[in-house]
Amino acid sequence: MYQNGIKIVLDKIVALMAFLFVSPIFIIVVSILFFYQKKVFFIQTRVGKDQKRFFIYKFQTMSDERDSNGKLLPDDDRISSFGKFLRATSLDELPQLINVLKGNMSLVGPRPLLTDYAHLYSDYQNKRHQVLPGITGYVQVKGRNALTWEERFDLDVYYVQHISFLFDCKILFLTFITLFDFKKSRPQNGISIEPFEGQW
Repeated sequence: MYQNGIKIVLDKIVALMAFLFVSPIFIIVVSILFFYQKKVFFIQTRVGKDQKRFFIYKFQTMSDERDSNGKLLPDDDRISSFGKFLRATSLDELPQLINVLKGNMSLVGPRPLLTDYAHLYSDYQNKRHQVLPGITGYVQVKGRNALTWEERFDLDVYYVQHISFLFDCKILFLTFITLFDFKKSRPQNGISIEPFEGQW
């Protein structure tokens, strides 16, 4: 009942209120990105509930610079100073409020992963797609990028099996606390986390 009814309604109400509240910040970030790099939004296909694909929105934090062979430069070389700030404060995730309003994401749920991983999941790991993906989730408040892929999937499945209003409130509260701990909010080794290659 909560997952398929109340949660969806609450998500959209809270997302709309949050979007209105942060709209001044949203406008400032858009203005800075447009002025300095022209490209404001990063749009990428991700896998959501029931493995349906959708476009996720983020603020653009890296350039599209390539080497002489046309290959993208390493992430560390492409991210801007302002992009690092956006990632450290998680402000790059703000546009995902639009995803929540569109109904293809939730405020809380397993983070939507790359489409490249779709064929690699075991039946157990695939349980994470039984619910809408979230802007934040249990993984994000339990260690984030310091966790192994196995630990992340275990937490995702645990969330799916114990989803509730109080659990969501707990995760949202812990997310707010985590935002002030930059050591936990971003990858500890470089800009990007290691890719998932299929395990177990």
